[in-house]
Amino acid sequence: MFYIRCALLILIIHSTLMAQSAGEAVKADPPKDPTPEEIIRKFSAKETEFYEAWKQYTYHQTAEFQVLSHNGAPVNEKMTTISDIIFNDNGTRDIQVLRRAGGIFSLIYTPKDEEVVNNMQPFALTEKELPQYDLTFEGKEKVDELSCYVFSATPKTFKKGKLYFQGKIWVDDQDLQIVRTIGKPVPQTKDEQYPKFETVRQIIDKKYWFPVWTHGESTLHFGNGESARVEQTITYERYKRFGSDTHIQYKNPEQQ
Repeated sequence: MFYIRCALLILIIHSTLMAQSAGEAVKADPPKDPTPEEIIRKFSAKETEFYEAWKQYTYHQTAEFQVLSHNGAPVNEKMTTISDIIFNDNGTRDIQVLRRAGGIFSLIYTPKDEEVVNNMQPFALTEKELPQYDLTFEGKEKVDELSCYVFSATPKTFKKGKLYFQGKIWVDDQDLQIVRTIGKPVPQTKDEQYPKFETVRQIIDKKYWFPVWTHGESTLHFGNGESARVEQTITYERYKRFGSDTHIQYKNPEQQ
């Protein structure tokens, strides 16, 4: 009986220790989120990959620019530019304007406005661009069903003649790619004003978060005392990776 009781006691103690070990394993701390520095490093690498891929795609772009009021008086001036982003025969990427409709008379639509539409609003924060910005981690937020890291971005310095992004970016915590941006081009002067905008991305080809929609609406105040309420909407669609399949067929010498 003594040996049986000892064996039973040992079994009970062993079971208790196993249960405690299992309980400790269950109570183990969950994995911690990466540091802001780690997130920035990883998403800028993904942004570089995205931007290089984006430059290999053709797409269809519709840009609508509208003046809603001028100096407080309602107006209805609208210009629509429909373009295809294509590749030339030599492989260079180009913007082919298919049609312009309407017109803007209260304001001057400049080449810099075109630059904002084509390059600033589909904003990409690549490894090359990253050193030009100060990024501040703002926490985590939901964008639709996505859990995102939020950062504010501010240019460190300004190079004459160049526009920069200033605003916030939302980075998906799974793919570590930017899925949303809200901001404005800077610097803005008394003669050059640009509306604040939001750009939303979606997954293309099950891999890349490409811009699909941009919208902005702001009241612009110019140095001569004039003001204008403007609205802008851009859609990007029909993404298709550029490339061609070349098949070389060799003839049988006996058939020649």
